[in-house]
Amino acid sequence: MKKIELSKILLYSGLFLITLTMIIPIVNLLALSLTAPENAHKMTGLSLIPKGFSLINYQILLSNPLIVKSLFNSIFITVAGTLLNLLLTALAAYVLTRKKLVGRKFFMVILILIMVFEPGLIPEYLVVKDLGLLDSYLSLILYKAINVYYLFIMMRFFEDVPESILEAARIDGAGHLNIFFRIMLPLSKPALATLGLFYAVFHWNEFFRASIYLTDPGKWPLQLVLRQFVVERDNASLVGVQTLLEYKSVANLDFGSLQAGTIMLAIVPLLIMYPFILKFYAKGALEGGVKD
Repeated sequence: MKKIELSKILLYSGLFLITLTMIIPIVNLLALSLTAPENAHKMTGLSLIPKGFSLINYQILLSNPLIVKSLFNSIFITVAGTLLNLLLTALAAYVLTRKKLVGRKFFMVILILIMVFEPGLIPEYLVVKDLGLLDSYLSLILYKAINVYYLFIMMRFFEDVPESILEAARIDGAGHLNIFFRIMLPLSKPALATLGLFYAVFHWNEFFRASIYLTDPGKWPLQLVLRQFVVERDNASLVGVQTLLEYKSVANLDFGSLQAGTIMLAIVPLLIMYPFILKFYAKGALEGGVKD
């Protein structure tokens, strides 16, 4: 019988407790959002089962055009921004890892300076204004199109690709574009998945710059609408005056449950995405790439 070490028991127990501190709040919010409004006052911070199952909160939220529009806005900004981030980051990493690149050290110094001395919000706003990007999706999609720290991670991945593979491709007549798209990117799926997750979470959770650059409520992402509701308690604009009057007398709406439902709408897409990304983490970038 295999001996179980005490250190492993303590480690796994600690990780399990940490996991619970993350899962319980999410499950509690889900249970609250699925609880009938008249029973919402019975829910506590540790309640994990709905008290009187009801979908009325989601029916109200998804019947509001502002919520539906903001959800699609967030999806569009996240998908477009993440694809652009990955493409530009990978292209920049490929170029900067070419040892024959003229001025390579100079570019590296510039990148480090950009990472350390990031420009302030006012210069950034003036640039966005001068480019005519105010009240435009591009103001959010183009922001930090390349994260320097993530760029270094991608460069490290590209540097691990054996030169023998690239040399074989050059002998077969492959140019830089062929090498980049047909060799470097396929071998770097774990890095692309990891950075794609980081970029997607950043875009999905962005609300601060959306509140500055977007003035049209029809272009607001979900996180900005969520802020209006949860932080500023703007119940009428979120639920809708007509819906508010209609359901107020019928179901005695509980705004705590509606807030929980709105939060769940904001975090569920990310939770769904995680399992599809995590499967790449354990894979080696060069598994089977070179045979000694």
